[in-house]
Amino acid sequence: MRMADDQTVTAREARTPAIEHLDVLVIGAGISGISAGYALQTRCPGKSYAILEARDALGGTWDLFRYPGLRSDSDLYTFGFSFRPWTEDRSIADASAILTYLRETAAEFGIDRRMRFGQRVVAAAWSTPEARWTVEVEAGPERERLTYTCQFLYVCAGYYDYTGGHAPEWPGAADFSGRIVHPQAWPEDLDYAGKRVVVIGSGATAVTLVPELAKAAAHVTMLQRSPTYIVALPAKDRIAHWLRRRLPAALAHRLVRWKNIGLTMFFYQFARRKPEAMTRRILGGIRTQLGAGYDVGTHFTPRYKPWDQRLCLVPDGDLFRTIRAGRASVETDTIETFTDTGLRLTSGKTLPADIVVSATGLRIKMMGGVQLSIDGKTFDPAGAYFYKGMMFSGVPNLALALGYTNASWTLKCELTAGYVCRLLNRMAARGERWCAPRRGAATGEEPMIGFTSGYIERARHLMPKQGTARPWKLHQNYVLDLANLRFGRLADGTMEFGGRREETRRAA
Repeated sequence: MRMADDQTVTAREARTPAIEHLDVLVIGAGISGISAGYALQTRCPGKSYAILEARDALGGTWDLFRYPGLRSDSDLYTFGFSFRPWTEDRSIADASAILTYLRETAAEFGIDRRMRFGQRVVAAAWSTPEARWTVEVEAGPERERLTYTCQFLYVCAGYYDYTGGHAPEWPGAADFSGRIVHPQAWPEDLDYAGKRVVVIGSGATAVTLVPELAKAAAHVTMLQRSPTYIVALPAKDRIAHWLRRRLPAALAHRLVRWKNIGLTMFFYQFARRKPEAMTRRILGGIRTQLGAGYDVGTHFTPRYKPWDQRLCLVPDGDLFRTIRAGRASVETDTIETFTDTGLRLTSGKTLPADIVVSATGLRIKMMGGVQLSIDGKTFDPAGAYFYKGMMFSGVPNLALALGYTNASWTLKCELTAGYVCRLLNRMAARGERWCAPRRGAATGEEPMIGFTSGYIERARHLMPKQGTARPWKLHQNYVLDLANLRFGRLADGTMEFGGRREETRRAA
């Protein structure tokens, strides 16, 4: 009997995967994860790391979203990586070009060899006595349970819910004889050629979809409750092309990158300080595009100030060209009910439709849905403050990569990756095992993201707070963050370091 019990234990142990320990565990293989991998292997070459990705491919949202016309809404000279210049002609690029760029970057620097696909992190528990995270993972379609431990946990999963977007419930939707689709789950078999399409929404997704769908559809209507600020910019950067023809590639890339950073910061500050002047500038550009007879006041004049929500970018004015050509139109109204053949609006107008696209926004999921606990206590991000836009108050050895809302996502993610490496190198040099920002008594309180966009407002209860002063205040300013995160003091009076081995031995 004893032998049988031993054999049972041995068989059970054989089925249980060994726990693997890494210095740094990165969650997410999109732009943020690639930035993290590059920084770790160049600035912390002695640290072991792996990148866990729940999906079966790298690229994050650029691999997930498949709707027609998907493209960047930031220029690729800043949206691309500083360590691998963007060399394509178009600075506003489509998803396939961006995804190719990400794959080639990960392969060129060997970052893809550190990626482990089909591994979804479900929980992470911090132990102060051990000074490490224990991370629970579901792997593959069978959801096999794996366990990792790591010194530092680096979450690069963004803040979108990959399982589905925001889908309102409309009266009469069940009576509609056509198809209702959400861009986040675009059907491969959807044939919109020659069809009447209504796109509900006015954000970045909608203004991308409308001109693309209109190339084949009979007509496309963009139905919006309220307008969004929309700016037309050239898809190709003429100054970048001029510099690239005359200067070494690396120097040209740096100059173009800083040119675009400076312009973005200038126009953002101009919009916040002189919103009326910025509004006149934007609306004047739209009137030039659509002509004097178009009702810009109704369809393109928002009720809020510029940058209270993110501006939408249309390369080469493609949306406006499509409207001028009569292949698309805009309706500003609300839905009373769906009908068998379309939608009836509150004004009484009816919109015939064969296909309705619900471009109504995304859902927020903090930490990629990972459940955190600190020394046995469940951690709720909504109860914490956000330190330097990357760490939770009171949480040791954990960072989040979150990009800017008023500029390229990648700019902030690269700064965050560099700062994490600075923390790791300092702890290694001093024999410290953990670091954690500690919130003082007087920090004030503001929402983490100041936007009034619907997807942000719906998720306020999920997000941490920011303070009213540094280091808890998010300035959304690349130059300030560059000075602070790359050159500022790590021991700033808020960041606490501890767990030196000699101190741990004395305490024991």
